[in-house]
Amino acid sequence: MIRPLATLLALGLAAPVLAQATADLDGVDRAVAQFTGAPLGQPGGAAMPTDRRLRLAPCRVPLALSWHGLRRESVEVLCPMPGGWRLYVPLAGAGPAARQSDAITRGDAVTVTVMGQGFAVSQSGEALESGPVGAWIKVRTVNAGAPVLRGKVLRPGAVGIDLP
Repeated sequence: MIRPLATLLALGLAAPVLAQATADLDGVDRAVAQFTGAPLGQPGGAAMPTDRRLRLAPCRVPLALSWHGLRRESVEVLCPMPGGWRLYVPLAGAGPAARQSDAITRGDAVTVTVMGQGFAVSQSGEALESGPVGAWIKVRTVNAGAPVLRGKVLRPGAVGIDLP
């Protein structure tokens, strides 16, 4: 085992192999920016990039993100697979002074619009979380047994979900 790795190192080929052994921290930063709706370093976005000294196992399933703290001062990033990991990313400008007023309050009736390339479908739903414009909140459509969805607050009473 050591001899093949030494050969790969000598040939400069081990870097791609070794790079795959850790999580994509740039991907974590992008996921947090998409979740918060604010870029890195801006109010509401991550205060700083994820520490590049972290050596986390690669996450082979989509990351799960949620707000953390009473005032949503950080984002919890979870790799939800067995043996996964959890990070808490502090937000820039977090706290009462920086917090925008909520455009949607938990329990509000909302219109949930799913948008894709060339189409948009809307349905009535209920907000399961409060949030200002641009925030990602949990919503559920009014159908019995409907799954919980995560959508972006577009304006008071409207939540959008973009499909790739």
